[in-house]
Amino acid sequence: MPKKAMQWLARMLGFYIIFCVRFIINTKIIFKGLENIPKDRKFFVASAHQSICETFVFNAILNAPIFIVKAELFKIPFYGWCIKKLGFIGTHREKVTKDHLIFLEKTAEAINKETSPLIIFPQGTRVKNNERVPLKRGVSRIYEKANVACIPVKLNTGDVWPRDSFFRFPGEIYIEFKKPIEPGLNMNDFMNKLEKEIYD
Repeated sequence: MPKKAMQWLARMLGFYIIFCVRFIINTKIIFKGLENIPKDRKFFVASAHQSICETFVFNAILNAPIFIVKAELFKIPFYGWCIKKLGFIGTHREKVTKDHLIFLEKTAEAINKETSPLIIFPQGTRVKNNERVPLKRGVSRIYEKANVACIPVKLNTGDVWPRDSFFRFPGEIYIEFKKPIEPGLNMNDFMNKLEKEIYD
């Protein structure tokens, strides 16, 4: 199946999930800060990660986004083929290995060459809404190497669609795109700024 067709299916699935969340579990999804998404320059998104819900929603809101995912997901039958076809990038552990250096090069190249935005979840895994975990420093290396703006995203999807729970709970979901963190900060200042935007 052509990549364009896969991207279209992913986008339609995103809209379908938004519809189901709204009308089946009676939950409104409120988007904030959409005006902060650049329309005429390169950027990448660093988002909080609480639920599988936001991965579907990003496909609907953004133009064919490329996700950074755990490398082992590519080994899952069919699913691994799908995400490879969509251009997703597999990440390895934070250790500075040859594979990790290749990952950083590939990620920076994707940001600068692709027309689609790249999305990374710097918490490294899904966390509860009120859980504050240290962000993985790999995101700062991507920020430094790509030299483009980073759009932080704060959300509360875990309140409605909890991790490791079969049940979905009615409520209200917000997904907030914060103002861009412009390139040029040192790694520590960037990490402090990003953590504040995602958690506070």
